[in-house]
Amino acid sequence: MEKQTYYLYSRMAGKILDAIKEGKQVVELSVDLNKTLHRFELKHHCIYFDLVNNLNIEELTYIKKKKNKIFKLKNGNLEPLEYRNDGYYKLVPTNYAPTIEISGIRMHRTKDFDPFNDARLKAGKVVKKGDRVLDTCSGLGYTAIWALKLGARQVVSVERNKYVIKLRKQNPWSHELSDPNMQLVHDDIFEYVRRLKSCSFDAIIHDPPRFSRAGELYGEEFYGQLLRVMTQKGKLFHYTGTPYSARRGNSFMENTAKRLKFAGFKKVFIHQDLLGIYAKKS
Repeated sequence: MEKQTYYLYSRMAGKILDAIKEGKQVVELSVDLNKTLHRFELKHHCIYFDLVNNLNIEELTYIKKKKNKIFKLKNGNLEPLEYRNDGYYKLVPTNYAPTIEISGIRMHRTKDFDPFNDARLKAGKVVKKGDRVLDTCSGLGYTAIWALKLGARQVVSVERNKYVIKLRKQNPWSHELSDPNMQLVHDDIFEYVRRLKSCSFDAIIHDPPRFSRAGELYGEEFYGQLLRVMTQKGKLFHYTGTPYSARRGNSFMENTAKRLKFAGFKKVFIHQDLLGIYAKKS
């Protein structure tokens, strides 16, 4: 039986339905969330991906109606990539790589941004060839993957949420996390970093959940631990976003930069274009 997995979402379903309505015999699609393109056969008002995976008009119409969801088709079974427990976790399509949405909050910038390329820009601020890198809140692992692509000799990537990890395992863009130079850690970063040896990392990428969900990861105590585990010339990129900007302007980023300085970072610069802060240990 075929074990290929196909990923579909609303815009794709609409394209297939239009092609069926127009009487076309084939349609070109990306079934790996915008990584590659392939051609698939249309007949009998269905799309055929392989011998066991196909969708009819009713199923396609259902997918089309479900905005901001991704469906997985495998072994003839269609299911949404989502989990409901302590929150609502789902993989969400974009025009590029997907993002994760947790209880209505997206974990990446998506408006006019490619989440995967945005991760490259963040990692590129601090990662150099030969670095040992700590990725504090991995999510889908995009920044960790880019750290390796930029020449890091090892990346330690930490993520505590089991539902985020489940979605990551099903995301085609996250498959490079299986690289042998990638160490995946399932742990709470606040507790994990306390156990690390001092001067262990040349670069740290800190992209935590929003302040309202994980305020301790924006505190002076945690920043002090990050400083401790960095080598003397270590570099940090801290994505903050711009929460409360409607009422407070840039004050959140400015106050975060102050806490980094209080924690002991010597050179701290706000990068408004990346909605984050660059800091050096010395």
